[in-house]
Amino acid sequence: MHKFLPALFTAFVVLPASAQPAIDLPALIECRADPQDWGQLAFSLMGDPSSIEALGWAVVASQNPFLQEYALTDDLSVFGHTTRSIALTSTGPMAIFDRIAPEDLATALGVTTTPASPGQFLGEKVIADATDENNGMKIRTRVALNVSTVESHPGKVLAGCSYLIEMVDG
Repeated sequence: MHKFLPALFTAFVVLPASAQPAIDLPALIECRADPQDWGQLAFSLMGDPSSIEALGWAVVASQNPFLQEYALTDDLSVFGHTTRSIALTSTGPMAIFDRIAPEDLATALGVTTTPASPGQFLGEKVIADATDENNGMKIRTRVALNVSTVESHPGKVLAGCSYLIEMVDG
């Protein structure tokens, strides 16, 4: 069982690993993907741990209970930088970078800094925030680009997308 639990509310079709379409990981990380693509990936990974191996990812032990870290076999190019490390949070995938200043990356991506703990960096840029009604239920979809640092990964910068789908009242 994985440490992360997707904070998604919607009916996703979970396909077996062998039937999964190709994953556009850069699009997911850069907030260019449909939120349902993230949902399908998250539920697939939770439901079939062998799909991690099929993707060529290796689980990396982490002291952070809010991140599931993976090592990639090939370079991944996102936001104009390359990495071989990603993390999945409860709401989306993030690239893990070395030797990048979070302030510089945030500025390049148009991400606004928000207050954080001393010594930590946190920034967000809302890409989409909409509420739709479907069969009498109101569902909010929020997509945000995030840049941050975390104590569990000193000297590293995490950048990626947060996909939130939730049922709302009213």
